[in-house]
Amino acid sequence: MVRTQVQLTEEQAAAVRRLAHAEGVSMAEVIRQCVDQRLRANMPTSEAEIRRRALEIIGMVKDGPGDLSVNHDAYFAEAIMQDGRLD
Repeated sequence: MVRTQVQLTEEQAAAVRRLAHAEGVSMAEVIRQCVDQRLRANMPTSEAEIRRRALEIIGMVKDGPGDLSVNHDAYFAEAIMQDGRLD
């Protein structure tokens, strides 16, 4: 680990202290978790993660046309014609 000094506002320090107490961990651990969460949010999503997420949603939608996977182009064209624009 690398020792780092961070300055927090009074409100931030109090909130981190409360969270650390509630979770039974140190304030440093709460801050490390927050940093990790922020870093993960800004990292590009890997191809494996994109595939995992895509596979996870298969079968979630139960309504709509049963032939959408076959006739998607026709449905898309119909939607474009109804809307009157392609933008």
